[in-house]
Amino acid sequence: MAQGMKRLGTPIAALLGIALIALVATSWLINRDALRKAVEAQIRDVTGLELNVAGSIDISVLPASYISFHDVGLKGGGTSDPALHVDVLTANLRLLPLLLQRFEIADLTLLRPRIHVSLKPDGESNWTPFIQTIARTMKPGADNQVSFSEIRIQDGLLNYEDAATRATEKFEDIDLSLAWPSISRSFAATGQFDWRGERVDGSISFSDFVAALSGDRSGLKARIASAPLKLAFDGSVANRTSPMMEGTLTIDSPSLRNALRWTGQPQPASGGFGRFALKARANVVGASIALTNVNVELDGNTAEGVMTYANNGRQTLQATLAADALDFTPYISTFRLLASGARDWNRQLFDLNGLSTTDLDMRLSAARLTVGPTKLGRTAIGANLRNGTLALSVGEAQVYGGIAKGSFGIARTDSVADIKAQFQFTDVDLQACATELFGLNKLSGRGNINVSLLASGSSPFGLVQSLDGSATVTGHDGAISGFNAEQLLKRLERRPLSGGGNFRSGSTPYDKLTIAVKFSDGIATAEDIRVEGPTAKITLTGTASVPTREYDMKGVASLNSSSGFELPFVVQGPWDDPLIFPDPESLIRRSPASAPLLDMLKDRKGSDAVRSAIERITGAGKRPAPAESPTAENAKENAKENAKSN
Repeated sequence: MAQGMKRLGTPIAALLGIALIALVATSWLINRDALRKAVEAQIRDVTGLELNVAGSIDISVLPASYISFHDVGLKGGGTSDPALHVDVLTANLRLLPLLLQRFEIADLTLLRPRIHVSLKPDGESNWTPFIQTIARTMKPGADNQVSFSEIRIQDGLLNYEDAATRATEKFEDIDLSLAWPSISRSFAATGQFDWRGERVDGSISFSDFVAALSGDRSGLKARIASAPLKLAFDGSVANRTSPMMEGTLTIDSPSLRNALRWTGQPQPASGGFGRFALKARANVVGASIALTNVNVELDGNTAEGVMTYANNGRQTLQATLAADALDFTPYISTFRLLASGARDWNRQLFDLNGLSTTDLDMRLSAARLTVGPTKLGRTAIGANLRNGTLALSVGEAQVYGGIAKGSFGIARTDSVADIKAQFQFTDVDLQACATELFGLNKLSGRGNINVSLLASGSSPFGLVQSLDGSATVTGHDGAISGFNAEQLLKRLERRPLSGGGNFRSGSTPYDKLTIAVKFSDGIATAEDIRVEGPTAKITLTGTASVPTREYDMKGVASLNSSSGFELPFVVQGPWDDPLIFPDPESLIRRSPASAPLLDMLKDRKGSDAVRSAIERITGAGKRPAPAESPTAENAKENAKENAKSN
């Protein structure tokens, strides 16, 4: 065996020696000018790009076979500016053909290339000739079929500009490997690049690269992964009259707000738009995307349905989604009508920029909906945003134990928001509804509420200052907390000047409640306010200031008894804790002892009239007046004391 190995090793060593001698001889005998021309011709035949070499040329056979061009510009036919400029372009050569003095490129390496892509208004680009040439040379049976299968890009830079939209983009620090093996019809590109301050890992592959370049149908797989966003597509692509893609689209982002900012899309107002995930069947035609079998998740909310997106000069999003449960709290958490920790209206200016960049048409239904403290049952909502005007419509919502319908609109005029709201609440819990909508916590019962309001302002405070419209409330079988009208009226009927005790305790039950107010420049004027209870009746007139959130009203409370006792009263102070007190003049008039004194004081008859009233009150006038004496003087003093005590 040892002798056999020796006999076999001798010819192998001889062959290696011959190969080594041939390589050395080739390095000395190679025609460098012919090598350069052959490599340039192959690059031109494969890519359609002409080489313009301004720097030196390095040729090596051992230990590696390559030719390097320094300071190279490549441009397509008929163009003056190079589409590609490379600091060093290296063509690695196939070894065996090189020994036979044939120069074939195995692969290319582009060091620090600067790539320029310009898209014309007609859809053509400065790289169209390159793509057409690649498609022609890769077809089976082509005269100059592609002879190298990989291009590596190191530390590259790509500048993109769209002449139609004037959009520009820059991709930096590009490290890519582009491969289309000659034994396969596939193409793959993998690598990394920097875009808008983020490092992006990407890959793309075509199952039939020739078909894809020719505009025919080809399988496509693409993946993009970065910190703000991950995107994957698995399907097919074609480009006959316009780009078309069909397949499964998957998008994932830890923060949709950051992803929109990174991609240059308009960001929504503050609040929400965090964790986002989408999986759908996508059909892309030109700049339009139709998504079916959509499963979308945003801020913990999950919905299913269909969506379409188009970007034909203006972004348009249409969607019809259904969900089991939705929570809108994150999107209103930063919006406060009232200033934090105070009862004053918030004066922070609105951010209305999100209303001017995107058109939206959405239909959304949910079995359960949460908006802050409000819990809604089955709800159907429509949202339409067009040309800076947002319109929300509630087809039907189960809320506050009843049904709500209505619409809400916002139109932007510079930094001012024009608001229009119309809502109808049917058979709702008045306490929950009035507390959450109007900040009134004194009302209970069930009833109907109709609201029609107009306002204009750049902040919540500006809106309430210009508030116009009307509101009506009809209720039944409830109560108004803060005072007990029946108990108070009966006590004051018996003893008008005895003091009402605590006027701000207890509650007044009612069988029927009617409230009709009209708003004008932030002032609510009572047109018809009546509270009809089993034992008492109350009517109110006056105004309430919405900007200051204060009452200035007067009313009359009366007993439903044979006496018909009536008591005027006053309601003043803040909405959340108003002061309610009887009219003092009416109480004095109902007092047999004090009413004559009040009349005399109003008549201003002088001291004689006051003295006469005091004498009538005390009964001193019934006795004949004695002569001036200490006893008479004492009687006058006693009369004064008695008047004071009464």
